Amino acid sequence: MEKRNILIGGAWPYANSSLHLGHIAGLISGDLLARYHRLKGDNVLYVSGSDCHGTPITERAKKEKKTPKEIASMYDEEFNRMFNGYQFSYDLYSRTFEEYHKDKVKELFKKLYDNGYIYEKIEPQAYCEKCNKFLSDREIVLTCPECGLETKGDQCDNCLHVPTNEELKLGNCIECNSKIVEKDNKVLYLALSKFQKQIEEHTEKVKNRWRINAQNETLKYLKQGLLDRAVTRDLTWGVDIPIPGYDDKKMYVWIDAVLGYLTNTMELCEKRTDCTWEDFWKEGNNNKIYMCHGKDNIMFHSIILNALLLGQEENYHLVDTIVSAEYLNFNDQKFSKSKGIGMTALEALDLYESDSLRYHLLANGPEKKDTNFTIEDFENTHNGEILNKFGNLVNRTLRFKGLEEIPVGVLDEEIKSQIEKTYVETSELIEKLEFRESIKKIMQLVENGNKFYDEKEPWIAKKNNIDDFNNTIYTCSIIIANLSNLFEIVMPTACKKIRNYLKIEKPEWKFISIQSGLKLENIEPLFSRIEKKN
Repeated sequence: MEKRNILIGGAWPYANSSLHLGHIAGLISGDLLARYHRLKGDNVLYVSGSDCHGTPITERAKKEKKTPKEIASMYDEEFNRMFNGYQFSYDLYSRTFEEYHKDKVKELFKKLYDNGYIYEKIEPQAYCEKCNKFLSDREIVLTCPECGLETKGDQCDNCLHVPTNEELKLGNCIECNSKIVEKDNKVLYLALSKFQKQIEEHTEKVKNRWRINAQNETLKYLKQGLLDRAVTRDLTWGVDIPIPGYDDKKMYVWIDAVLGYLTNTMELCEKRTDCTWEDFWKEGNNNKIYMCHGKDNIMFHSIILNALLLGQEENYHLVDTIVSAEYLNFNDQKFSKSKGIGMTALEALDLYESDSLRYHLLANGPEKKDTNFTIEDFENTHNGEILNKFGNLVNRTLRFKGLEEIPVGVLDEEIKSQIEKTYVETSELIEKLEFRESIKKIMQLVENGNKFYDEKEPWIAKKNNIDDFNNTIYTCSIIIANLSNLFEIVMPTACKKIRNYLKIEKPEWKFISIQSGLKLENIEPLFSRIEKKN
């Protein structure tokens, strides 16, 4: 089969606060896909980065008497530790304040302007005369007309009401508390409405490769009719606008961040000799583009990014596969740092092994509906499935008492057929974005291996029929070797250990055998039991 050019984009987390397990649940599908396609032999680029611009970061910087770059860098460093801890295999994890990214985004923005898809508009906006600046919704404070409590202008934290433009006029500047006024402002807009027909046609063509929530959310916007969107902000922190007369404004982060998938690809391919960025982003290159994110980011990838690509008028391959997760809750409640609900992704790593967390979040992930994480469920997954099934098969085969090497044996043909079938069926499920079912399929092979082991009773055969013993241990060793390929997409640490034990050079997505006579040395249990607290 011809190699495919696979681009996988993981949503760019906003560098303003720590990430929790729900964020990992929404993003880990990208790593599974990257590992899978590499095992298949495809050309893969897996990219993401920290979204470092915008109002919330500048607000936090003021409160903490730091620069926006210091705030963004602090969380970017934390994100890197977290993604490394969860073994995300990014080819490039970048930051939106990097000069390479900013320069390329400005070039793409200018092309949109030159092609007639960005235009100027004069409109009244909230203004603080004392601070001498235009205000975003987040920089306005008012009494919520719904519940009567004080709130910022973007959304009431108490009742979730989103103030209308008329209600915002009654607000005050959050910084100096002065009454706001309206003042005409010069703004650039993206003519999103011009892309309605093209995005409708593309969506119809590829929507069956999307999760249902992505289909529904995108069709909702298309049915309403796409509205032009402002692309400039009155900020001092962000990407400059490469248009004369806009020196005092910055680019909206939703343009800046989604174009990061493209700028990261450009940066990577400049450093490599085996690919060009066009291989992944231009039509006719046997390419596929995955976007992996939570359901709150759907329209930015299914509509906004595709519009920005269409506006280049350079035969771009549009986003064709959207992997949009639902939400993960904690003990049936939304994650909330302020309310002490849940744990951060790094806190979970301090308590548990990343392989087990990865397995649980994928095997029980929020693919089609919101799901719930509890410590009890996680510990049951680890002890019941990972340890008692997978770990047990490896342990009792490779650490069989007195066994010093892989015996000369005959592979059971039925088991070989099951292994080969597992590759095929798991592959089909992954490409249909059915990750939970794909993991069940691999675990079924584990269960079949344990059943085969129990039925053959090698502890008895060792004394009574050495040929049966050798065949059983050899066959189970072959199962384990192939599990180190199949489970590489989920539990890479454990699979690397197995490959070291069995002298397997590298993982591949195909049936493999191992040599009889292979010395079994320093075999340790893959997993330890989590002792439940009273």
